[in-house]
Amino acid sequence: MCGIAGIYHIDATCGPVDGPLLERMRDTMVHRGPDGGRSWIAEDGRIGLSFRRLAIIDLSTAAMQPMSDEDGSIHLVFNGEIYNHAEVRAELEALGGHQWQTDHSDTEMIVHAYEEWGIDCLQKFRGMFAIAIWDSRQQALWLVRDRIGIKPLYYTMRNGRLLFASEIKALLQDASLPRAVHEESFYHYLSFLTTPAPQTLFDGIRKLPGGCWLRIDVDGRMREERYWEVWDHTKPLTGVSEDEIAEMIRAELRSAVRYRKVSDVPVGVFLSGGIDSSTNAALFSEGESQPIRTFSIGYQGEYASYQNELHYARQMAEVVGAEYHELLLTQDDLLDFLPQMVQLQDEPIADPVCVPVYYVSKLARDNGMVVCQVGEGADELFW
Repeated sequence: MCGIAGIYHIDATCGPVDGPLLERMRDTMVHRGPDGGRSWIAEDGRIGLSFRRLAIIDLSTAAMQPMSDEDGSIHLVFNGEIYNHAEVRAELEALGGHQWQTDHSDTEMIVHAYEEWGIDCLQKFRGMFAIAIWDSRQQALWLVRDRIGIKPLYYTMRNGRLLFASEIKALLQDASLPRAVHEESFYHYLSFLTTPAPQTLFDGIRKLPGGCWLRIDVDGRMREERYWEVWDHTKPLTGVSEDEIAEMIRAELRSAVRYRKVSDVPVGVFLSGGIDSSTNAALFSEGESQPIRTFSIGYQGEYASYQNELHYARQMAEVVGAEYHELLLTQDDLLDFLPQMVQLQDEPIADPVCVPVYYVSKLARDNGMVVCQVGEGADELFW
């Protein structure tokens, strides 16, 4: 995951963008992007973009952000990955008229896709992303979030300035922002154990909903629009047998896993031993010439309220011939992580899964992984 941030002075009387503030916002997110950071401020000083990089696709310096088009009229920062970037790039190359500076950067593909199709380019992207595009020809800033909101994007408007970032704590580098609880969001949190978009628990700080873009014009006009709605892409399955439905789901899962294996850095698999992650591991292992690498978390001791599934994870790893790694956590591990958990999370999340996810991520990173596939989302889709 990378980190993006920016400042846009809608009110020209605000003066030029505060460069040191922009850099503080960027470097507050160094944990998101340990592979370097860079900023860009427009010549007129009204907008600045910054970026922390976690290199996954095209590791060259040419793929560093912020990135611009050939004539410098479009500047972009982007967090995430476009899984079908090679296909969209091939389409753009066939159309012609674009000068490419990288070998296979998905960031540069977005730049040229926006040049070619405007904001409608989003319909072509398959991936998870938060994007900010400055179009100097239209004098407009676009903020975009992926279809279901995997990648975060927060923003705030105050005193003629718009600030945006991947994390709330980056926005809070601006000392003028109030630190106050948004009472309705607090009510939502107590009701739903999360804070639904567009509000956050911070009064005055909003998050862009998934599947939406926000356009901010130089005159201050703001327009938010939903570019993708799940219900527009559903259809009833009539006259289809259960076996046929199962095969359709298997084909979609196989395609999804295959797309997410594309990477220029090592990719592993989180394996809990449950049906979702075990399915993921099995599909990931298809066509691999080397053993896949799996990572599992368990807990020391026996508890009436919890039963380790590590024996299932070990069995599954053996079935797919994986290089298996596991870690057993103690109660002290959980307590030690609490202060860091509060620091890392911008808003409370009433789901204890963030604890094992942190430790299994650390286990994977300590063993050379940069990217891991997970089984998250299966319960929400199929339960």
